[in-house]
Amino acid sequence: MSRSARLLDLIQLLRTHRRPVSGSVLAERMGISLRTLYRDVATLQAQGADIQGAPGFGYVLRPGFLMPPMMLSEEEIEALVLGARWVAACADDGLKDAARNAITKIAAVLPADLRHELETNSLLVSSKLRPKVGSTDMAVLRDAIRQGFKLDIGYADINGRTTSRRVWPFALGYFEETRVLAAWCELRDDFRHFRAERIGSMIVTDQRVPQTRQQLLAEWRRVHNIPSDM
Repeated sequence: MSRSARLLDLIQLLRTHRRPVSGSVLAERMGISLRTLYRDVATLQAQGADIQGAPGFGYVLRPGFLMPPMMLSEEEIEALVLGARWVAACADDGLKDAARNAITKIAAVLPADLRHELETNSLLVSSKLRPKVGSTDMAVLRDAIRQGFKLDIGYADINGRTTSRRVWPFALGYFEETRVLAAWCELRDDFRHFRAERIGSMIVTDQRVPQTRQQLLAEWRRVHNIPSDM
């Protein structure tokens, strides 16, 4: 375990105790020597953690301290790298560039040991994944969702028959073989799902969606019994 990750774990352990806990108990829980524990506590105090106590008296972390956001565990780094590599392999050009830029920015502010973990991460994503999106501009679609504008689309069913729809876009599903837009359809007066490769035309209107995307997403989840963590 890197020292940065160990310091993060120590903060998390202290957060579980409302009363002072002895250094020997902390050291045992952390799997480190008492001397290392004292040194780590001093390091955290120097970084601004309000840890009160002293050797022989125990330690307690006062509420309100937040670790710097780049103090990540190895598994958190793996999750970020794997996610960014998946986006770089499977998403449109705009998100691919954003994923690469995000990892570069994260690497620039990580401590040296964690930066090494990020740069040498060995979780890989296949470069052969090519989801079907047809002519749909996914960047325009994402922006319409963010801005809350209605869309006019020409949508083909499984038999190739095309209908004109005015929809309220609120979410995008990223699947291995396709991308799916979740939206309220004014024509059907209900929630509908539109595969990107079947959207033949798309115009962003100047009309605002009358509900927030959070409201639409919550109602969509309720109607379809979809868990909130999806």
